[in-house]
Amino acid sequence: MTDSSHESVPSRHRKRFPDISSRAYEHPADRSALVALRKLSGFDTVFKALSGLLPERSLRLLFLSDSVRVSDAQFAHLNDMLRDACYILDLKKVPPMYVTQNPQPNAMCIGLDEPIIVVTTGLVELLDEEEMRAVVGHEVGHALSGHAVYRTILLFLTNLALKVAWIPLGNIAIMAIVTALREWFRKSELSADRAGLLVGQDLRASMRGLMKIAGGNHLHEMNVDAFLAQADEYEKSGDLRDSVLKILNVLPRTHPFTTVRAAELKKWSESRDFQRIMDGHYPKRDEDKDTSVTDSFRESAAHYADTVRTSKDPLMKLVGDIAGGAGDLGGKLRDKFTGAGGGSAAGGGAGKGDKGGSTGSGTTDGSEGTWRRPDPEEGPESGT
Repeated sequence: MTDSSHESVPSRHRKRFPDISSRAYEHPADRSALVALRKLSGFDTVFKALSGLLPERSLRLLFLSDSVRVSDAQFAHLNDMLRDACYILDLKKVPPMYVTQNPQPNAMCIGLDEPIIVVTTGLVELLDEEEMRAVVGHEVGHALSGHAVYRTILLFLTNLALKVAWIPLGNIAIMAIVTALREWFRKSELSADRAGLLVGQDLRASMRGLMKIAGGNHLHEMNVDAFLAQADEYEKSGDLRDSVLKILNVLPRTHPFTTVRAAELKKWSESRDFQRIMDGHYPKRDEDKDTSVTDSFRESAAHYADTVRTSKDPLMKLVGDIAGGAGDLGGKLRDKFTGAGGGSAAGGGAGKGDKGGSTGSGTTDGSEGTWRRPDPEEGPESGT
C-alpha cells in the first residue's frame, strides 16, 4: 500500500476488505433505514448546508482547544490503530481523532461535513491494545456507514419537532418519533460492533472489551462464557411482567444492553454472512446505488419476524404463538363458546356446510410467520 495515510501495518496479519460497502456488516433494521435515506437525493446535502444551525462547529473547536488530537506525535499507538482500521475497511480519508479527559469510558463519531472520532481517557485506560482496536474499528464503521451524518440530521429533526410539542397530542407524536429513532440507534450500534470485529478480527477481544464496559477493569474476575450466559438468562427468564419491564428499561436507551451486544456479536460471528465477508465475498460500494429500498425493508421485516419466532422471551414467544396459530386460536375459541366438540361427528358434519365450517378450513391454512452504559437522557450521537 503506497498511500502515506496508511503507512502503518497491523501488529498481526489481518484480512483487508477493498471497496467494502457498509451494507456488508449493517444490521438489517439499520441497513433498511440507511438505504431509504440514501435514496432521498439531496436530503443530506440540504442539512449539511444548515450545519450552521447545529453545534458541530462549536464541538470541533471545543475538541481542538481542550482535547488531544491523535497523531504520530500524540497517542501514536491510537493513530496506528486508526489508520489500520481505515486501511482494513478501505475508508479513503482518515477522520480526525481526539482523546478527551473524562473518566467515563466512552467513544463517539460525530459530524456532518466530516466525521470526527472522540475517545475518553477512561476508555483508553480501561482497554488493552486488541480491545481498543475493536473500539476504533467500531467508530470507523460508524463513519463508513454515514451514521454520523444521519444521526445528526435526525437529532436536528427531533429537536425541531420538540419546538412544536405544544400542538395537541404533540407530545405523543414526538415520543413515537423518538422511540423509533432510538430503536434505529440501537441497531446502528450492533452494526458498528460488527465493523469492530471485521477490523480487529478477534472475537475474544471484542467480548473482553464489552465485559470491561460492564464490569470494569477486573478481567481476572470475569469469564466470557458466563457473561454470555447472562444474556441468555436475561432473554428467557421471568414471565410476561418481566418482558414488559425489559421493554420499559430499553426504550429510553440509545444503546443495547452490554450482554445483549456481546451475544448478538457472537451470533453474527458464527453466521454465514460473516464467513462470506472473511472469504472476500461482500457487497461493494459501487453497487450501493442499485440497492432496492423494498428489498432492504423486506430483509428488515424478515429479521424481526425471525427474532420473534426464535426468541426465548415469554412475551415474544406469546406473540409468535399468536401470530403463527391465530387461526387455530380462533377455532378453539369458537368451539369453546359454541359448545361444538372437535371430536363429534355431528359437529364435524354440521361445520362443513355452514359459514363456521368455512372458517374452520381457513384456520388450517392460517396455522401453517456503548461501548458504555449510556445515560437514558444522553444525546443519540454520544457513546459507542
